[in-house]
Amino acid sequence: MSWTLLERLSMDFLGVPRTSAPALPLDTYTFFVHVLPAFLAFYVVAVLVIIPGTRTLRIALLPLIVFLAFHAAIFVDFSCGNPQRAYLNAGFGFVMFCVLMRTLEWTFLKDPLWRRAGPAPLIGVFIDALDLVFNVRGVGWNWSKGLRFPPDTRPTSRAWFAIYVLLSALFHSFMCGILHAAMQALAPQAFTAVGEATIFDNTLPPLMRYTRSSIISTFTLLAIYAVIQMNYDIGTFIGVTIFQQDPAQWPPVFNEPWKSTSLHDFWTYRWHQLMRRSFITLGGWPLEFLFGRVGYVLGSYLASGILHSVLMATLSWNIEWWCMPLSFGMMAVAVIIEHAFMQMTGRRVGGWFGRVWTAVWLLMWGNMMVDRFARAGLLEASRVFGNAAQAKEIVEHCVTVMDGWLRAYAS
Repeated sequence: MSWTLLERLSMDFLGVPRTSAPALPLDTYTFFVHVLPAFLAFYVVAVLVIIPGTRTLRIALLPLIVFLAFHAAIFVDFSCGNPQRAYLNAGFGFVMFCVLMRTLEWTFLKDPLWRRAGPAPLIGVFIDALDLVFNVRGVGWNWSKGLRFPPDTRPTSRAWFAIYVLLSALFHSFMCGILHAAMQALAPQAFTAVGEATIFDNTLPPLMRYTRSSIISTFTLLAIYAVIQMNYDIGTFIGVTIFQQDPAQWPPVFNEPWKSTSLHDFWTYRWHQLMRRSFITLGGWPLEFLFGRVGYVLGSYLASGILHSVLMATLSWNIEWWCMPLSFGMMAVAVIIEHAFMQMTGRRVGGWFGRVWTAVWLLMWGNMMVDRFARAGLLEASRVFGNAAQAKEIVEHCVTVMDGWLRAYAS
């Protein structure tokens, strides 16, 4: 029996899955054999990057961690064959890609990372490493220099702070359901089979077709905002109540993105900055070395586009890999144009002109992004959020009436 187990372990862990073979469903065995090693190796690197003189060891461990992360992402099916839970595979693939990006950054750092609280004792190194693993924005760390955190208007009392974030999580969970119901009522064709889904209705004239798709894209953007905020609130609640962290370690993740007056304002300050450091490290700095500031901006956004392509690939390999890098690359172009405008006029893009410019550019390329998300099956995989919509019938009725009015106007 022991030899059979060893044989299975060796075949499962070192084997390469056939493309026609299904991934292994998540259970206790697959978790300990395929998932846990990747996270443990990631944690080891987090410990080493805090300790001086470990760069050589980190470089030596890099191939192993790359193998473990890809191995976990390819072998394990978190949905257990349920298409409506495919978002779990997308989420896990996203996490593994983030593990790779942060590992690459930590591997080649010359100086150790440290918390501003000061040097920690030996046991503190392991606690600091655990904080580093989950602290993607570097709150309280030396490497978060230059990152602006939104103003915090939440209660200062720990008890009321916990209640506030819990209510916020419940509210944004409800909003996820509302927005999901609205998208499904307005564009049922976006929730069909992978490769066939789309947010565009080709039976309508171009103007009305893109008006409807822009409304759907806006709903999707708001839904993404609600999902991220909900998960951040849950993490905040757990950190503050269970692990007794200081609420200051969980600054707001968004800063009212609907008030953005420029693309630069939207992407660098008001939208979440959870992956900012990784995008700059892997895309911004290398291209800055070659092309200066333009390369820095373009490389950072291209890295974001690649990450979103990987997110889609976790749902379906039959995707257009160029779409996300192009869409996010055009965001970089807009930011560069805004910088050139400021240099020529001495004024930043802002005011009502800036609001309109930001909305138009986001929707122009956002339509393409959301349609590719739909084609990859991400909207279909998000059906789980529809269960949270207590007012689903009311939302569907209102959206159906609006859609009828748009169609009548188009005819």
